[in-house]
Amino acid sequence: MRLACGDDPGYPVERPKAEGLVATPAGTSWFTPVPETEGLWLEIHGDGARPTGMPRAALAAPLIEMLLSSERDAARLWDELTVRYAEIDLLYAISEILGQTVRLEEAARTILRQVARVVGARRASIMVFDEPANLLRVVASQGFDKGHAPALSPDDPQSIAARVFRDQRVIGGDATQVAGRRGAGRHPVYKGNAFLSVPICYAAPGSPARPIGVINLTDSLDGDRFTPRDRKLVTAVANQIGAAIENARLAAREREQQRLEDELQLAHDLQLKLMPEPHVLKGAAQVAVRCVPVASVGGDFYTFLRQGEGRLGVMLGDVSSHGMSAALVMALVLSAAGIHTAAAAGPAETLHRLRESLLAKLSEVEMFATAFYGVLDRNARTLFYANAGHPHAFRITEAGKAERLEATAMPLGLGTWGPIAQATFSWDVEHDLLCLFTDGLADAANADGNRFGEARILERITALRDRPPEEIVDAVMTEVDRHSASPADDRTLLVLRF
Repeated sequence: MRLACGDDPGYPVERPKAEGLVATPAGTSWFTPVPETEGLWLEIHGDGARPTGMPRAALAAPLIEMLLSSERDAARLWDELTVRYAEIDLLYAISEILGQTVRLEEAARTILRQVARVVGARRASIMVFDEPANLLRVVASQGFDKGHAPALSPDDPQSIAARVFRDQRVIGGDATQVAGRRGAGRHPVYKGNAFLSVPICYAAPGSPARPIGVINLTDSLDGDRFTPRDRKLVTAVANQIGAAIENARLAAREREQQRLEDELQLAHDLQLKLMPEPHVLKGAAQVAVRCVPVASVGGDFYTFLRQGEGRLGVMLGDVSSHGMSAALVMALVLSAAGIHTAAAAGPAETLHRLRESLLAKLSEVEMFATAFYGVLDRNARTLFYANAGHPHAFRITEAGKAERLEATAMPLGLGTWGPIAQATFSWDVEHDLLCLFTDGLADAANADGNRFGEARILERITALRDRPPEEIVDAVMTEVDRHSASPADDRTLLVLRF
């Protein structure tokens, strides 16, 4: 037996076999065990240790036991409060992260630092599931370089982290439990003497929880194992960690979506700037045009070209498909058209050169383009044109007749054979209208699948042929939009009086 409190008598005492008198170098003492304790005895010596029976002082043993029990309860309560405080403090730290728009790695790094501090881990990592790649990736680490931690398949049979992720259950122990296993040392988080892996889950409102990652802790500062208290604490906050990580991932997706929207808006603005505004022809012609891509950018295009006194070139076309790929080809067509219209002798030669310069690119992207190019000559009162497969090109006469300006060649990109022919029409400079539009208008369908149709477009334009081009375009586009409010293709309409 050893002294628990009081003055050191200077000699050892053997543990008694039972309550009673025991001879000691200082005399006879009464020894009595304190109830509900492990190996704690009360020694009563001097006058109180008479051989006539248990001394009254021995009755203090239950009181001592009660005091010690109260002290143990207070210590347990203090430990519990400490755990609760650590948990609340950790939850508060995570809630602050949830309230901020941070990047995933920044959120994970902050959370990991807090958890490792509270639990007492020298080394730790957070792995997040990359769904498109079907891999668990380390997004934050402490105590080692995450760049040296390879991504893991969640189906890896040898990985503790993968098993925790798959089974959605906590696994903890010491390094001897994984030593010798094939691949056990593949991840640096398991090189320490103790490890704890906890699944990170997230449950959207009304949906079951799903695993989104794993938090790994190793090298406990308090011993060879992480305690049940550590396991309880990390498990308790795992869902909050999941919410923080999911919040960061959603914020990242939002930022990426906003970036894409900004870039598409910029592309939309730039594409429209490639096509001239009607006011550039002020004094030379009355023209109105509306180009509405079905997405941010599209494949419809038009341009005007002054060609000396009394001559005006007009081009309109449609690249197959729509969206970004069509927009890129459209920009290429307009760029090439600007070069060839200035160098060519007439519409047919212009489209011929355009076809030759674009053939390789159109073949590469497996696309084609229709294009109408006409030159109006005020002095000769003539329209010269070439039409590479564009179906919707018309002259509206004073009498209200819609004369189709037929195709004179295949669409650009659908073959290199054959010459591109040129046609000539007389032109009434005071009354004739040049009307060009793309199939997005004619094919516009309502909820019942009924197309607006080319005939209705021409009927409306013919009825309004004496009005300014701007009024004609507004009226037709409004009626088409009323018929089909959700476009399936780019819509362009150009009306010109020269």
